[in-house]
Amino acid sequence: MGRWQDMTQEELEKQYAPSRWSHRMEKEAVIEAHVREVTEGTRRAQATMQTLLHVPYGGSDGEKLDIYLPTDPSGAFPLVLYIHGGYWQFLSKEVSGFIAPPLVTHGIAVAAVGYDVAPKGHLDVMVAQVRRSVAFIVQQYSKTSGIYLCGHSAGAHLAAMVLSTDWEEYGVTPDIKGAFLVSGVYDLEPILHTSVNNLLRVSRSDCSAVTLSLPREVAQRNSPVLCMTAATPARKACEVLIAVAQHDSPEFHRQSQEYFQALRSAGWSVSLLDIADTDHFDVIEKLSQWGYILTQVILNMISRA
Repeated sequence: MGRWQDMTQEELEKQYAPSRWSHRMEKEAVIEAHVREVTEGTRRAQATMQTLLHVPYGGSDGEKLDIYLPTDPSGAFPLVLYIHGGYWQFLSKEVSGFIAPPLVTHGIAVAAVGYDVAPKGHLDVMVAQVRRSVAFIVQQYSKTSGIYLCGHSAGAHLAAMVLSTDWEEYGVTPDIKGAFLVSGVYDLEPILHTSVNNLLRVSRSDCSAVTLSLPREVAQRNSPVLCMTAATPARKACEVLIAVAQHDSPEFHRQSQEYFQALRSAGWSVSLLDIADTDHFDVIEKLSQWGYILTQVILNMISRA
């Protein structure tokens, strides 16, 4: 496959339309099935687990957490912060609890993060909100034995942005021991040239939907591959797993490979996993299953810490 810069508009649109690459069903059907799967999985989790729902971590209506607690939350426990996907404009924390059962049964808390998706929110806001959610957890849940980030698609992008945070601005030092980045986008430049940008206003000023500003400014400052920081001793202790579905598009594979290489060059502890027989959607849906390879990788990483 050639460079994205050399693709036609039609080719680029297809590369960044994950539903068009599913091997299981047609593009509309796979999205409908995904929403149904994560919704039902979250409903089952909330019906059987101890939860703290709609916990505010900031002043916006969207700045809330749904927390799924271990059976005995009195001692120290690891916490997985899950950041949903939806191309920064779809889904919510209300359908993000499906990953909780296998983790909670192993004594791991799960916090599903809400953030203001487009058009209400824009990328600078979303990144700041997710960073604030981490700071809030550090301040309010001091008993955690470590924080692990888990993000899917747009959520993987936001989780990657958390890794580049200057925490002095937030007055905390999070003990982020791991990050699981699943089928993410780490360079937003190609997004500028697709219909995804219509709602995101990536290439427009923050205050106007019609007045063009510096066309790449927002994309550049919110591209994890361009915000790379050298691994400090604390960051070297953070294991990063970049996962991509076998049936993600070639561009999603390229993005994962290039971010993996950038992290490794900067001294991070990072691995890359291509998950067989999955597409962009069931690669994350299957985290509700105890025997799924990615579930096991997450549990093993946390148990080693």
